[in-house]
Amino acid sequence: MTKKKTKFLFNFDKQSKVGLAFILPALVYMIIMVGYPIVYNWVLSFQDVSVFNMAQGVKRPFIGLGNYRMIFSNDVLPIALKNTFTYTIVSLFFQFVFGMLLALLFNKKFFLSKTLRGLLVISWVMPTTVTALLFKYMLSPDAGIVDSFLMMTGLIKEPVGWLLKEKTAIWGPIFANIWTGIPFNMLLLSTGLSGISEEVYESAGIDGANALQQFFKITLPLLRPAIMSVLVLGFVYTFKVFEHIFVMTAGGPVNATEVMATFSYKLSFRNYYFGQGAAVANILFLILFCVALIYLRLIRKEESM
Repeated sequence: MTKKKTKFLFNFDKQSKVGLAFILPALVYMIIMVGYPIVYNWVLSFQDVSVFNMAQGVKRPFIGLGNYRMIFSNDVLPIALKNTFTYTIVSLFFQFVFGMLLALLFNKKFFLSKTLRGLLVISWVMPTTVTALLFKYMLSPDAGIVDSFLMMTGLIKEPVGWLLKEKTAIWGPIFANIWTGIPFNMLLLSTGLSGISEEVYESAGIDGANALQQFFKITLPLLRPAIMSVLVLGFVYTFKVFEHIFVMTAGGPVNATEVMATFSYKLSFRNYYFGQGAAVANILFLILFCVALIYLRLIRKEESM
């Protein structure tokens, strides 16, 4: 019985073997580059690993939830969580609104629409570090174009120093991320709009529905799958933000722009508490994992309707 079962499990036909050969490299890559780091990070979060222990020759003592207790008693954690959610929610809202408006505009296919849409994509394909440096220089109090323009128009009398003040520092990275993410929203929503037949709008127009009614009664309901994908992918990408914050403010001033990713980085590579840094990264991972589960649940619900 056992021999037959074993023979059945490994008795692949030629087509299955070819498929397995194509999948295997990607599977090995995922195990090495994704699976192993995740498992290692979880193990690290339950150990007391720091540069001080390494210097003394101490071998990674197991401390259970000790690192997590240290993190939850750290005053920076609530600030980092608040900033991360603020950064994510505000960015997603404006990315989606402007992305939707641009998708509706370019769906009309006017003269040079393809060229203009291609130019808008530049901000999305541009390296994140370059975008962050660009906005950092624009908001600089010394020679930044934003302060120079506001002083020229008489709206302010002296440079504001947007990234140097606790109340305004977070908005610089937010604007940079909004500018980066709008084309992504536009492209995905444009794909969804292209799948909606013009006959549906023509029928609605004959029945007396105006443009606003057509948008809320036809466009939005039919775009639900695309909207869900845009929001979830945008949340995952934005929630783990690092480059914009690190390049523009490095989490300052006085932790005013500290987010979960920079908090984890500083604990690990500035304070050299690698176990605590791993614990923060795992908290971030769990939040994103829950969002992914909610998304999958919504997708299944959508498919069953």
